[in-house]
Amino acid sequence: MTTVRRAVLTLPAAPLGPDNPLPALRLLGGPGTPAVDERDRAELPRDMARQLGHAPLRTLLPTRVRDGYGRERTLTEFDALVIENDRLRVTVLPGLGGRVHSLLHKVTGRELLYSNPVFQPAAFALNGAWFSGGIEWNIGARGHGALSCAPLHAAVVPAPDGGPMLRMWEWERLRDLPFQVDLWLPDGAEHLRVGVRIRNPHERAVPCSWWSNTAVPEDRRILAPADSAWHFGYARALRRVTVPRTADGVDRTYPLESTHAADYFYALPDGQRRWIAALDTDGGGLVQTSTDRLLGRKLFVWGTGRGGRRWQEWLTEPGTPGYAEIQAGLARTQLEHPTLEAGEEVSWLEVYAPLTADQAAVHGTDWAAARAGVEDALERAVPRAEVDTAYERWRAAADTAPGPLLATGSGWGALEVLRGGYALPGTPFPPSLLGEEQRPWVTLLHTGALPDPNEDADRETGPGRRSDGDPAPRGGGARWSTPVSGAWRDMLETAPADPVTEYHLGIAQWAAGDLAQAVRSWERGLKNAAERWPLLYCLAVADREGGHPERAAERYEEAFDDHEGGDPLVTVALGRETVAALLDTGHPERARAVLARLPQDARARGAFRFLEARLLLAEGRKAEARAVFDAGFEVADLREGAEELGALWARLTDEPLPDLYEFRMHSD
Repeated sequence: MTTVRRAVLTLPAAPLGPDNPLPALRLLGGPGTPAVDERDRAELPRDMARQLGHAPLRTLLPTRVRDGYGRERTLTEFDALVIENDRLRVTVLPGLGGRVHSLLHKVTGRELLYSNPVFQPAAFALNGAWFSGGIEWNIGARGHGALSCAPLHAAVVPAPDGGPMLRMWEWERLRDLPFQVDLWLPDGAEHLRVGVRIRNPHERAVPCSWWSNTAVPEDRRILAPADSAWHFGYARALRRVTVPRTADGVDRTYPLESTHAADYFYALPDGQRRWIAALDTDGGGLVQTSTDRLLGRKLFVWGTGRGGRRWQEWLTEPGTPGYAEIQAGLARTQLEHPTLEAGEEVSWLEVYAPLTADQAAVHGTDWAAARAGVEDALERAVPRAEVDTAYERWRAAADTAPGPLLATGSGWGALEVLRGGYALPGTPFPPSLLGEEQRPWVTLLHTGALPDPNEDADRETGPGRRSDGDPAPRGGGARWSTPVSGAWRDMLETAPADPVTEYHLGIAQWAAGDLAQAVRSWERGLKNAAERWPLLYCLAVADREGGHPERAAERYEEAFDDHEGGDPLVTVALGRETVAALLDTGHPERARAVLARLPQDARARGAFRFLEARLLLAEGRKAEARAVFDAGFEVADLREGAEELGALWARLTDEPLPDLYEFRMHSD
């Protein structure tokens, strides 16, 4: 019999730490638009050409950046949910985005995934913290989703075959969409079934994205039913290449044959069964297939270059083998954001299964024969018609009410359902899920005004207090996470225009792209604000984005001064951006004054050691800047593909960049 049970997974882990307390007005990596070779543009399918670069994110609002983690790991217990039959054991982490940590084939004792032996956050998600390994569910926009390290709601519902099915669901805030992921193992089956549904309950069209991302050992051959692919590398250019061998004669279906990191989005023909497989030297491994609605298939490789190897080490513990990623998405590439029309939903079924194909065919030089061998083995193991039938049966169960919660996500879905009155059968967001984060917005909804941030002085927790129960020193209203949809923006526009309301209204306007009006709201709020730093910070970001770096630096500095003696989390976050802004505008003496006022433990962190090296160089103290590198430091929230360490090193010396700092991903 298939069972679903609670379990505990113990891993060496770096704590996630607190979210960044400043509003996420900018993208972490910059928006960026892919370049398409003009020779390839004419070959783009019409839907791909229409969707390419459509509706990119402008900001990370309403989410917060998750950058409070470090690199010191201790043994930590994680709540897990285990789905098991006599063939497979599936370990799921509902508190970490619903990640499938392990897919164990009990018959052979073989782990089908790359299962990371540690939990080490890194700044790969749209909003920061992400970790490698397993199967992840990415919704929202191109990149690892904002829920990568966030909890989902989870409960058991009856599966289509009558057994137990694990349902996870949440409200994705970047695109303002509810979704669900249903996982079950039919009795006696050697495959995991996953039903996914995204719903648009709004009266407007919404761009969306979905990519199911599976980490697999990189010593595999990756096979998909295509003769060509769209290559996208860190130079941000999209170009058509042949599969398996590209123009340089290298077989890119073997991840370890690639020198540089890259994405390969396979050009699957219309009508072709959707699948992708990662098979070892004996022809065995994992296959993923789905109903046709999950259109795209992708391979990501780190490559064998120094940067790729360093990132692989960064994400796990020494001695752990590397991984590649096989992915499946709603569009042909991750550079597209298909539109979900008002009131529309999209759903599909995925299957993950062990697969063994003929070894000689899988690793032969005849690509067509290799693909055919895998597809024949897939049809025997999981017939295409069976997948289509299973999808129809699952859709009939997708609205079934879940049982008692096994895990709890956020209260944001409950807030949106309270406001919009949405009916979402199968994924309940009852008022009981509302928490302290939502309380100010419930007040706005019911009274037409935000509460006084200081009215919570006698409450155990609240927006005017930190999560540890101690009073937040100042600026409690700035710590509220602002809902930014049109409905909330309208409510803020009609609420009494006090400084806290103007602050949040400006954030909602900024998220909507009305930058000039956002600035006007923040400037109005500044006139009567007792706590000026939140508004000054927003105006500093607006100046920086608007091409006024000197004025931005002055406002960062003023915000930092105004916050003197406030919440240490804000002090450190503000200080980091202020020092960088002052260095960027050529004011090392003022940057030094700000850095000196930060807590000693903050200045000892890698991010601030890097700022110290920049500052020393700006002060003309080149040897001392070099000594910072020689002493060693690690910037825990270094972004994927970051080049700033190498760029600064090149200003200090002509010597090769040490491996410790080699995170560059560009090819020569």
